[in-house]
Amino acid sequence: MLTKSCQNGKDVCVITFYVEKPEAKQVELVGEWNDWKPEAMKRKKDGTFWITKWLKKGRAYRFKYLIDGQFWENDMSADQQVPNPFGTTDSLIQL
Repeated sequence: MLTKSCQNGKDVCVITFYVEKPEAKQVELVGEWNDWKPEAMKRKKDGTFWITKWLKKGRAYRFKYLIDGQFWENDMSADQQVPNPFGTTDSLIQL
């Protein structure tokens, strides 16, 4: 799940990404904004992982979650799911 807040007059949006995976040891966010380098998400006591990013308005970004360093997962609350060159899909957020 994700939340986004884009204010008029600002050139960035605040996006918070959430993943409910209490059984996971680690969840990382990967996306186009940083050349697909994994970024560790913080864990809440209830097992929800989260991270907040500030991304530029006026474009779309592909992203995925990497669970425990081996399982890729999309975010079904993203604006779209789009095909990638690896025969699967990426989540897409439009700002």
